[in-house]
Amino acid sequence: MTGHAHAGGPSPDFAQVEGEGCAVRIRAAVVTVSDKGHAGIREDASGPALRDLLEELGAEVAPIHVVPDEQDQIEALLIRLADGGDVDVVLTTGGTGLAPRDRTPEATLAVVDRLAPGFGEAMRAASLAITPRAMLSRATAGVRGRTLIINMPGSPKACRENFAVIAPCLEHAVETLVGGAYECATPDPGSDRG
Repeated sequence: MTGHAHAGGPSPDFAQVEGEGCAVRIRAAVVTVSDKGHAGIREDASGPALRDLLEELGAEVAPIHVVPDEQDQIEALLIRLADGGDVDVVLTTGGTGLAPRDRTPEATLAVVDRLAPGFGEAMRAASLAITPRAMLSRATAGVRGRTLIINMPGSPKACRENFAVIAPCLEHAVETLVGGAYECATPDPGSDRG
């Protein structure tokens, strides 16, 4: 697969990522959820960290969006990004803890059609090897239409650590969502299939 259609037709402008026998173009958006970041009180460091990691992976990344910890605003932005047809992956950063205003998982769950729990489970499992505070993460993931939405932590360090966990799967996830992966199983060398 060399590309996929989206609103406005195929885009030749974004980077191509090569995988195991396949190629998929990842179009991504980063959403920073932070009251202080939105108000200009704190500089957003996590959004740029995720943007840089996505670009290193070869993705085309839209400008970073910064929204306050307001569930309705988070939901509206996620819907606009996913339904606009211009992004395959939305990574949110922030708002996944236990603080009263941490509402990113609730906003994500309100807008997705299907859950993708493996992302949050894998990030928490890997993070537990680093800190017991990983148990406080409520990060979730899911699919709206053909867009994968993944909640990431709020700190740049944790974003880098967790991105390393999900990066190996992003390409195949996008390929699957856009209809390019028809056979996901590796044939058993001892079987007569394949």
